[in-house]
Amino acid sequence: MNTAALVLGAVLAGAAVLLVAMPFLREPEVEDDRLDAPTEADERRLTLVEERDRSLAALKELELDHRTGKVGDDDYRELVGPLRRAAAKALRALDQAGSEPGELAEQGDVQNDDPERHR
Repeated sequence: MNTAALVLGAVLAGAAVLLVAMPFLREPEVEDDRLDAPTEADERRLTLVEERDRSLAALKELELDHRTGKVGDDDYRELVGPLRRAAAKALRALDQAGSEPGELAEQGDVQNDDPERHR
């Protein structure tokens, strides 16, 4: 009986090892992991988001340069208007393209500081 118990234990241990190892021994099944091609609307929205980000980054950099004295008052006044208009145009176009209100805040914080207020 002692031999039978040892054989039964060895068979159960082998079955347990085989059961645990089966997922690792099989060939992996290839799933379709390709990304869907973006639609025309997705590409348009991505273009608008990039344009918005570029405009706001340029405006932020100009304001920083003005505050640190790298850009004079006259140059700042000359450059800030077109940059603000470009940023506003990009934001309006993005809103018209159907973006959700929370998406703009998630993609980047926008600070609306009036440079005249800091004088």
